[in-house]
Amino acid sequence: MTVPPPPIENAYRVIVAGGGTAGWMTAAAIARTMGRTVALTVVESDAIGTVGVGESTIPPLTNFNRLLGINEAEFMRATTATFKLGILFDGWKERGSRYFHSFGTTGRDHWSAGFQHFWLHGRSKGHDRPYDDYCTELVAALQGKFAHLPNDATNYAYQLDSGLYARFLRTMAEGDGAVRVEGRIARVDLDAGTGEIDALVLDDGRRIAGDLFVDCTGFRALLIEGALHAGYDDWTHWLPCDSAIALQTESVGPPVPYTRAMAHDAGWQWRIPLQHRVGNGIVFCSRYLDGDAALERLLANVEGAVLTEPNRLRFTTGVRRRQWHRNCVAIGLSGGFMEPLESTSIHLIQRAILRLLRLFPQGGINAADIAEFNDQQHQDMEQIRDFLILHYKVTERRDSAFWRQCAAMDVPEALAHKIALFAETGRVFRRNEELFAENSWVQVMMGQGIMPKAYHPVAAKLRDDELAKLLQVLRDNVTGAVATMPDHAAYVARYCSTDARQPASRARIEPA
Repeated sequence: MTVPPPPIENAYRVIVAGGGTAGWMTAAAIARTMGRTVALTVVESDAIGTVGVGESTIPPLTNFNRLLGINEAEFMRATTATFKLGILFDGWKERGSRYFHSFGTTGRDHWSAGFQHFWLHGRSKGHDRPYDDYCTELVAALQGKFAHLPNDATNYAYQLDSGLYARFLRTMAEGDGAVRVEGRIARVDLDAGTGEIDALVLDDGRRIAGDLFVDCTGFRALLIEGALHAGYDDWTHWLPCDSAIALQTESVGPPVPYTRAMAHDAGWQWRIPLQHRVGNGIVFCSRYLDGDAALERLLANVEGAVLTEPNRLRFTTGVRRRQWHRNCVAIGLSGGFMEPLESTSIHLIQRAILRLLRLFPQGGINAADIAEFNDQQHQDMEQIRDFLILHYKVTERRDSAFWRQCAAMDVPEALAHKIALFAETGRVFRRNEELFAENSWVQVMMGQGIMPKAYHPVAAKLRDDELAKLLQVLRDNVTGAVATMPDHAAYVARYCSTDARQPASRARIEPA
C-alpha cells in the first residue's frame, strides 16, 4: 500500500473516539475529503465491543460510497453484502397481513399530484389491480430478482456485515493517512477556561490532544455526555420498544433482496439475508415481554442453525439535545438512537458525517456552524421518528396490551397532520429534504390500513380510455423490466461473490 504524505504543518487535529461502523465511516470520509489539511487520529480499543447489528441499509448509502470513490463490487464482496429493494412488513396492519415498503417509485407522478391519486381514481372506475403492481423494485423483490437497470434506474440499498464494513473502511482510512491508536479512554480532560475538550487520556497514561473531537463511543457517549453533559430527549413515550436481542444463523436458501420485519405482540422481529449468513433479531418492549421470553420467541422463529451467542441490547429511543457541543460532535449512537425498523442507523451516521464536512471548521469553531448542525440533525431525527411512530400508531391490531397502548397514544402534531391530510385527500407533503419520499409514506400508510377518502381532481382529467391505457402501460413497463432481470442470488454470485475468483460484472438489461 502506498504510504500517504504526512499532514501539512499545523494541520487541524481531529480525534475520532471509538471505532466500529460510526468511527470508521467518519474517519474514511474525513481522511478522503480533507486529506493533508487534517491530522486524523482514531482511538479504538479491541477490548470494547461494538453494537454491530446495523446490517440493513437504505439507498443513500450508495451515494456515500460513490462520494468516497468506493468500487461497489469490491465493497460488497468485502462485506458479504446482498442487494436490498425494500422491507416486507408482516403482521403490522393486523395479524396475518403483509405489505411491502419498496425503495422504488410507483407509477408516474404528475407535477401537481403523485401517482396514488391516479391509482385511486382508477379504483373508483373499477380498476382493481393493487398499487404494488406499478413499482418495478417491489415486484422484482417479491419475485427474488435484481439487476442494475440502465441509467441507474434501480433504487436499492445493501444488506451487509457492518463489522466487515468497518474493517473495509479502516483499511481505506489508514491508506488515506488516518492513524489508529489502540487504547481504552480513561479520562476526558477539559480546558479550564473554555470548557472544551483538550485531550483524551488513555488507561496507560498516553494523552491524545486535538482541536476537534468526534464522539463515536456508542451508547456510552463518553465525550458528548460523559464529559460535556449535552443532555438527552427521551422519545420512548412514542416508541416504547427498549430492548433487542440479535444473533446470526446459517443460510437455508438463496438470499432474497429484501429485509423482513415481522410484528409480534410486544414488538417485532427482523431477518436480513447476507451472502454467508442471516442476521436475526427481536425488538421488544420490556414492559410487556421479558428478555428470556423474547429470546425463546426469537429462537423459535429463526431459520437455520444458530451461529452466535445472543447479543442483548437495552436502549432508550431519543436524541442528544446538542449533537455538536463546544468542540465535540456526536456521530452514531452517541448522538441518539432510532430503533432499526426502517434501517436508518447507518444513514444517520452518514448524514451527520456529510453535514460535518460541509460545516468543517476553518481555523476555529464557529457558533453559527454548531447551531446549524444541531438544528439540521434534530430535524432529521424528528422526521425519521415520526415515520417510525406511524408504523405503531396506524394499525388495526388490538390483540395485546402493547398494540392497544400504541393505538391509543398521542403522536407529534406534525405526524398527526400528515396522517389526517393523507386520510382525507391522499396528499403527502415533505419538508426540508426529508428522508422518506412521498411514495414511502403512501406505501406505509396504505399498507397499515389508511385508504384516502378523496384524490386530486387532476386525476379525473383523463378520459376513461386514457386512464385505462395509462395504467396498462405502466403495469406492462414493470412486468417487462422484471421479466428481463435475473435471479437475485445468481446476480450477486456473478457480480460480487465472496469467491475472489469470480469477476464482477453487471447484467446487460435492456429497457422494456
